[in-house]
Amino acid sequence: MKKKYKTLRLVLGDQLNLQHSWFLAADPSTLHIMMEVKTETDYVWHHIQKACAFFAAMESFAKTIISQGFETLYLHLNNPSNKQNISENIKDLIEAFGIEEFQYQLPDEYRLDQELNNLCSQLNINWHCFDSEHFYTKREELADFFSGKKELVMESFYRAMRLKHHILINNGTDPEGDKWNFDIENRKKLPKNHKPNPPLLFDNDVKAQFDRLVAAETKTIGSIVPHYFQWPINREQSLKLLHYFCENCLPLFGTFQDAMHTDEWSLYHSRLSFSMNTKMLSPMEVVNTVLAYWEEHKKSVALNQLEGFVRQILGWREYMRGIYWMHMPNFEQLNYFNHVKKLPDWYWTGNTNMNCLKQSISQSLRFAYAHHIQRLMITGNFALLAGINPDDVDFWYLGIYIDAIQWVEITNTRGMSQYADGGITGSKPYTASANYIHKMSNYCDSCKYDRNDKIGENSCPFNSLYWNFHDQQRAKLQHNHRLSMVYRTWDKMAPALKASVLQRANYYLENLDKL
Repeated sequence: MKKKYKTLRLVLGDQLNLQHSWFLAADPSTLHIMMEVKTETDYVWHHIQKACAFFAAMESFAKTIISQGFETLYLHLNNPSNKQNISENIKDLIEAFGIEEFQYQLPDEYRLDQELNNLCSQLNINWHCFDSEHFYTKREELADFFSGKKELVMESFYRAMRLKHHILINNGTDPEGDKWNFDIENRKKLPKNHKPNPPLLFDNDVKAQFDRLVAAETKTIGSIVPHYFQWPINREQSLKLLHYFCENCLPLFGTFQDAMHTDEWSLYHSRLSFSMNTKMLSPMEVVNTVLAYWEEHKKSVALNQLEGFVRQILGWREYMRGIYWMHMPNFEQLNYFNHVKKLPDWYWTGNTNMNCLKQSISQSLRFAYAHHIQRLMITGNFALLAGINPDDVDFWYLGIYIDAIQWVEITNTRGMSQYADGGITGSKPYTASANYIHKMSNYCDSCKYDRNDKIGENSCPFNSLYWNFHDQQRAKLQHNHRLSMVYRTWDKMAPALKASVLQRANYYLENLDKL
C-alpha cells in the first residue's frame, strides 16, 4: 500500500532554491514533486545543452533535498506513469497519495502561472501558493513604482533600488563615486594581443539526461558533449563560478563587457545567469558577494567594473521581470513595426557570410551562450533591421540560450531588441551599422563584406539595412529625440546616394537566406 501524505509541494525546474523557507525543516507528511515533462521540453526548440542542464540541475537538487530528509518524488521523462503534463501529473499524485493540500511557489512564467491557477480552480482540496523568495522585488513592485508616470525609465528604477537596498550608497542618499552609472566607461574594444582569463568550465556527465531526451525524440538545436558538460548543475558549482568571477573577471568586467572577439566566447562575463534563473543562486547573494570582494580589493577593482555588474542584476534583471508581469499576456503579441519576414535559415546553422552573425550564432549553437551585446547588437539588431517577425525572434532566443526563460527573454527580445513594444522597455530601437560592430569587435576584420561600403556588391548588409529601416519607419520614429541626429544625417545625403542605399537594402531583403 502506498504511503499517504498530507501535503504535496510542486518544485518547478527553475525553482532550485535550497535557501527557500520550504527547506528549513523536513516534514514527513509533505511530499515534494519534481518532474520532466514534454510540455516543457517541446514548447520551443531548446538547445540540447539547455535541456540537459535543466534536467541535470533538477536531479541534483532532488538528490540534495532527499539527503536532507525531504520526502521527494522525481518523475523522469521516460517514466511510464508520467502524463507529460504538470497538471495531469499533479491530479494523479493527489489521488494516489491521498493528498489533502497542494502547494506551489509562484511561477516566473505567465503560461505556468495560468496553468497552475486553472489547476487549483479544479481541485477539491485546499491549495496555497508561496513566493519564490528569490528576487529583490515582488511581481507588482515595478508597476507600483511607475504608477501615474508617463513612461518607464530603468535608470530611475535602478536608483530607487540602490537606495532601498542601500547598495553602493554613501551618507544615506549619495551614490558611491558621486555617479549613479558608469556605463560610459564600460564600452571598450578588446585590445590586440589582450588575452582574457580562461573561463571556469565544469566536467559534468549528462549522458543520462541526453539519452532520455533522444529517446523521447525531443526536437533540440545546437551541439553537446554529454560526457564533458561545462555548465554548473548544482549550487556548489554555481558558487565556485561566482567566486571565480570575482577573482578573475570582475577587475576588467565593466571595461570590456560590451566587447566581442572571434577567439573569445566568455571574455570577462560571469555566466551566472543560468544559476540565477534556476535559483541555484539568488541575486542578493551574488550582488553581496561581489560587493564584499570589491570592499577588500578596491585597489585592483575600479568602481566602474563593480557598478556595471550590479546594474545588470539589481537594475535590468529586476526591471525586465517587472515589465513582464506588468504587461503580460499582451506583451507577447506586440509588433509595433508590423514585421512579418521569416527568420533566415542560417540563424539555425550559422552558415552566413556575415562574420559577426556567423561568429555569434555559431558560438550560441556551440555553447548555448552569447553575451548581451552579441544578442542585442548582432543577432537582434539584424533581425530588427531585416523586419523579422518578433514571434520568430522570440522562438529562437527562447530556445537557443541556456539562461532563457520567458520572463527575462521576451522583455529583452521583443521589447529591448526588437522594439516591438513600441517603447515600453527602451526609449529607442537599438540599431547600428557596421561602424558600431567594428568599434566593439574584430568581426569585420575577416568578413567577406566591406564595413565601409553602403551600396556596393560586397557592402556590409548592416549599412544599407540600417538606413532603410529608419527611412521605412520614419513616421513612427522621426519624433524620437534620441534619433534626431540619425534623420538629420539621412536627410543630408545626396538623393542619388539615398536611392542607391535603398536599392541595395531591397536586394538584401529579397535574398536574406543567401547572405
